[in-house]
Amino acid sequence: MPYTWVKRLNEAPGNSGASSQGAPWTSATAASGAAPAAELHLWPNRSLPRRGFGLVIVGTGLLLLVPLLGLLGRPELWGILPFALLTLIGLWYAFRASYRAGQLIEQLRLWPDRIEIQRYEPSGQRRDWHTHPHWVKLSLHPDGGPVEQYLTLSGSGREVELGAFLSPEERVALKDELERLLRRI
Repeated sequence: MPYTWVKRLNEAPGNSGASSQGAPWTSATAASGAAPAAELHLWPNRSLPRRGFGLVIVGTGLLLLVPLLGLLGRPELWGILPFALLTLIGLWYAFRASYRAGQLIEQLRLWPDRIEIQRYEPSGQRRDWHTHPHWVKLSLHPDGGPVEQYLTLSGSGREVELGAFLSPEERVALKDELERLLRRI
């Protein structure tokens, strides 16, 4: 999955009857600069690694050479060659743009008194959102959002999306995980 729990809340909550000695939520608060009780990182799926990108470009170039070999020494070669080169260059730029867009990262951090989301755009811009976890409303919109199973968090008068680049099944699973985590906090 294109998300990972960097730090996961595994201990029992204080009101469960289980021992909460040493539990991260007993003394850790966001205001004190303490480490978050839970931290989640999300990123767009990269189905083609950089090495695969190089192989696709080389393979496409070799396949484009096949029809050009039959035209060597003929004037028609100069009519087809620019289009073959434009195809290769277009493919190169499309993959590069896709990799740039894939540099998006979302980070969710959770403390007993604060939940925050930081979104790092490919342009370098950072967007922040935070509120108290008690007031967070987690919503999954099956229809009507920009994507199927659109996951949003709302609080402090604002609604923010989370993981819009994930698959619908991944957003449903993430919502379930976040609901359990918010109940525990």
